Amino acid sequence: MSLVTPAASNQCWRSGFDIQADSFNLVSHSAMNLTEQMTQMAKQAKAASRELAKLTTREKNECLLAMADALEQKSTALKEANALDGEVAANLGLSSAMLDRLKLDDKRIAAMAKGLREVAALPDPVGRTLDERVRPNGLKLQKISTPIGVVVIIYESRPNVTADAASLCFKSGNATILRGGREAMHSNQTIAKTMIEAGKKALAHFPEHAIQVVPVADREAIPALLSLTQYIDLCMPRGGEGLIRAVAECSKVPVIKHYKGVCHVFVDADADLKMAEAIAMNAKVQRPAVCNAMETLLVDKTIAAQFLPVVGQRLSEKRVELRADSDAEAILKCSMHNTKSAIKRATEQDWFTEYNDYILNVRVVDGVRQAIDHINYYGSAHSDSIVTKNEAHAKQFLNEVDSATVYWNASTRFTDGGEFGMGAEIGISTDKIGARGPMGLNELTSYKWIGIGSGQIRS
Repeated sequence: MSLVTPAASNQCWRSGFDIQADSFNLVSHSAMNLTEQMTQMAKQAKAASRELAKLTTREKNECLLAMADALEQKSTALKEANALDGEVAANLGLSSAMLDRLKLDDKRIAAMAKGLREVAALPDPVGRTLDERVRPNGLKLQKISTPIGVVVIIYESRPNVTADAASLCFKSGNATILRGGREAMHSNQTIAKTMIEAGKKALAHFPEHAIQVVPVADREAIPALLSLTQYIDLCMPRGGEGLIRAVAECSKVPVIKHYKGVCHVFVDADADLKMAEAIAMNAKVQRPAVCNAMETLLVDKTIAAQFLPVVGQRLSEKRVELRADSDAEAILKCSMHNTKSAIKRATEQDWFTEYNDYILNVRVVDGVRQAIDHINYYGSAHSDSIVTKNEAHAKQFLNEVDSATVYWNASTRFTDGGEFGMGAEIGISTDKIGARGPMGLNELTSYKWIGIGSGQIRS
């Protein structure tokens, strides 16, 4: 087996990951070894997926609970590994928001363990009867949920994704191969090792290759892995736009895109301005580096002069840089003195940008129609919110904004599997085919039809 070599795939991969021009044209001895290594991992995952499908719900839950306990018990080792990653990330020049996203502390380790216990408490998604019918000839048909098989998850920074993704895939009967960023390699490896060791202690026939982390930082490992269609059933990339585009364009296996989060909050003319202020602040500054954080604030022109100075001052106190259209810029610069943040004119590209940082676009719009048009044009179909007391405006917004999750009088920060009562999540799908929005256990299953007859033959 060789690495992917088509010129188009080579180009798209370079644009997403800055690989040297001859990465795929020079199949060196080390590259061949890398391909063999990825093939071995994929084969092991496929075999493990067959064993996983045999586990009972009780066995899976016992393993997950043991894994949760182990993460808490091994917190010191996890933090030590994370400290090594912090040094790597600092040397890479990551922003403060991204460094925060990478950090593991006692609270986040406890949250990972809590997520595993929540997954264990959820109903088993495998074996559900999704549809049932009896044909006129007496043939009984059942549509039954089944595991997908082998799932590759490619992601950046946040090491909690390792535990979340592994637990969800395990409970839904899927073997998973995880490939995090090099800035989190020590953390990811330690989390996976802790979970696997706990699973083996809890269950004698635990399929240890059900959870694997790609052990190398080589970028060439990803196209090598995603060419193995005979072993891998699905890929889900989570991260920046470059990563997701590169994976989607170069993968030979199906991809569910967890695309960038260019999320909006629209403050309508009939909004409760105190509520709008609280929602806007929560959506932007609680955790600016996550995909459901607000990147653009839209404000109706009739209340802009009243609302923008207030929310602008609060954003300034958090040192949020504001990139505004001409109308918003005029209001903000006129009303905000001794500001701690820069106020700049927004460019066309800014409206499309997911900053994952303390930067916010601000635009004054002429009513709900213009707000909807802006979101549908510049947004990424992730999460968008309207703040209003006007039910007609709210219903128009909810019906016409074409995003995976749309809110009325609530922060975009709720787009999360845990907040939706789904336990941990695998990510937020912005696709329309298949899963959309937070992907939990049920979204990680496929199905098959079972036919039960009594000798029927087709005439």
